[in-house]
Amino acid sequence: MGARHHVHLVRHRPGPALAGLVAGVVGMSERAPGPVRRRQPAGSLLPLVVSFGDPLRIDAHSDAVEARGTYRSFFAGFSTGHALTRFDGGQDCVQVYLTPLGARRLLGAPGVELARRVVRVDDVAARLGHGLTDRVGEAATWTERFALVEAALVEQAAAQRSGAPPWVEWMWEQIVASGGRAAIGPLVRATGWSQRHATTVFEREIGLTPKQAAGVVRFEAAAADLGRLPAAEVAARHGYYDQSHLSRAVARYAGETPGELAAARRPTALTALGGPVSADDEGRAARR
Repeated sequence: MGARHHVHLVRHRPGPALAGLVAGVVGMSERAPGPVRRRQPAGSLLPLVVSFGDPLRIDAHSDAVEARGTYRSFFAGFSTGHALTRFDGGQDCVQVYLTPLGARRLLGAPGVELARRVVRVDDVAARLGHGLTDRVGEAATWTERFALVEAALVEQAAAQRSGAPPWVEWMWEQIVASGGRAAIGPLVRATGWSQRHATTVFEREIGLTPKQAAGVVRFEAAAADLGRLPAAEVAARHGYYDQSHLSRAVARYAGETPGELAAARRPTALTALGGPVSADDEGRAARR
């Protein structure tokens, strides 16, 4: 009997010190009998991957300034595009899903400097890089690995005091709360700043303009309904003009049709944080 493709996924809920910065943490161990290729659509949660296994290859990115290459521990900045990834044989890593506000605070760099890029963790946050990777790889359980990663994140947050202005945080929170459907003009007027200033500062801090960020958030919300509801209903529910408008958005953010995206049922940040979890004792401990 041949080798099987196996994925073991364990979730961890970070403590209050990382609230608003980290949406969730996932431990993943994956084995496959051959190369695994995936298409990763755009999303509003930004992965910081602490890898202690084989490297991941990014073969292409539709919206990247810098992305192609082979990576172990890395961070992928906010983007409106999709990526094609590949690995051979196995993956072992802790995936930390940062909010754009969290990336700004934890990595200590304006979002625009990291947007549309994939960067090695050592290059942006040394305490989250190679030394941490070694300790995580030596740990015997996922519980220990999560504790190491969370402690490093809390230490990093304490060391990086700078963050986005409160009004930028407020705008981002309104965009997310509306599922990307909030009208940008009224949000800008509520800040008291001019359209030009608000757009420039928001993009500098978050990585994308308000309109671009809202587009990703809306796509992400709509994608979660694809395959569960008729496409026309998904379009209406999420504020697209019609089904054709939805199709164009899916092509832009995922590189395929709504039907293809729904049928593929690929793992995303949202499914990793909300899908089935391994039922072993360690998994139950990690969820507590």
